Amino acid sequence: MFSQKPTLSIIVAIFNRKDELFELLNSLNAQTDKDFEVIIVDDGSLIDLKPTVHQFEDILTVKYFRKDNSGPGLSRNYGSKRASNEWLVFVDSDVIVESDYIESIKKSIAEIPCDAFGGADKAHKGFNLMQKAISYSMTSVFTTGGIRGNKKAVSKFQPRSFNMGVKKEVFEKVGGFSEMRIGEDPDLSMTLWENGLTTAFFDNIAVYHKRRVDFGKFSKQVYQFGCARPILNQRHPKYVKISFAFPTLFFLGYILGVIENFVLGRGIILAFYGIYTFMVLIHALIVTKNIAIAGMAVISTYIQMFSYGYGFLKSWILLNILKKKPEDAFPKHFHK
Repeated sequence: MFSQKPTLSIIVAIFNRKDELFELLNSLNAQTDKDFEVIIVDDGSLIDLKPTVHQFEDILTVKYFRKDNSGPGLSRNYGSKRASNEWLVFVDSDVIVESDYIESIKKSIAEIPCDAFGGADKAHKGFNLMQKAISYSMTSVFTTGGIRGNKKAVSKFQPRSFNMGVKKEVFEKVGGFSEMRIGEDPDLSMTLWENGLTTAFFDNIAVYHKRRVDFGKFSKQVYQFGCARPILNQRHPKYVKISFAFPTLFFLGYILGVIENFVLGRGIILAFYGIYTFMVLIHALIVTKNIAIAGMAVISTYIQMFSYGYGFLKSWILLNILKKKPEDAFPKHFHK
């Protein structure tokens, strides 16, 4: 039985990111509710993170563990085994939380019964223009951000590990995060569903997520996400949606439009992309209230759709046409 007042263990798997760790711990130190513990799992960092953690040892209940590099999923599992509280709350090392984050989580747990929960991410006012543009495209209804699930579909929301909570007993029951290095968080969510457990969206616990700071790194990241989706579809066929293929159709449609334009001298297909571009620009301008960010958001949106779409297509062909095992097709996506 859990106590009426939930207790929380914040688990952070980190590789390097010394400055981001300081900012995260600083935001946790500013909490209105101080009753929680922080578990830092150093996943084989190449720089010394202990001095950063040491600055907060007298003002936070913080535990520091260092281990060989294995990726975020297994590092979070490592941290969960050393957690002493009822709920495990996973956040990425490059996030900042509001001062009422802990208080809001406890309030939401009391109001919305669930076995796991997640919250949104958004751009902090102190982020640079590119970070804000990427944040827009990663959360927009015009991109893959619109197919994750939302508060209107509470029981089927897929929490992401940058802002995710799970009952410790439930986490242990399903075996924690799987061997997947990428896509391990939706994999966990669907595993919970398959075990008759529930997930919820808490709309008052958003975190500020820095994500990637340039378009090149962002492209590589979403490409990997695209590669992971067909793997997840194989692992959890009950939860496959046609919308998962939308970025690939978007990618192929654009190529077809370019061919049509140069071969047939017509731009009918590309005209639809022009309308899409205009809609993204206007929506981004309304959301961000900054024309420079909106312009960059158009670029980041196309990068996201193309990179994710190409990754999905490549993965789908390797797994479904060439019949390769996921571990053979994408060995870097799995822990050895």
